[in-house]
Amino acid sequence: MKNNLFAPSQEQTERIGNFFRVMGDPTRLKILTVLLNGKMCVMHISQAVGMSQSAVSHQLAILRRANLVCVSRSGKSQVYAIADEHVRLILDMALLHSAEHEEEL
Repeated sequence: MKNNLFAPSQEQTERIGNFFRVMGDPTRLKILTVLLNGKMCVMHISQAVGMSQSAVSHQLAILRRANLVCVSRSGKSQVYAIADEHVRLILDMALLHSAEHEEEL
């Protein structure tokens, strides 16, 4: 068995576990995959995922606290986006992995 050269600290392990808990929720995953297409306001996200704006806002707040999305202002609207390239890469890899194994399910 190969030794793991990188052993995360307890704090890192907890942060990574929280990251996957937050990202692992199907509703939040829907929102994140919609945001892969670019920046959007709550109204457009709610239309894309078929949920109320208040429900989407609640999920976006969770995603923001987990540093998975960021928000900026565009006039009077708040615009949400994927937080950084790391989040985008993880989502892309998860989508590729899922598509690769669809026929096995």
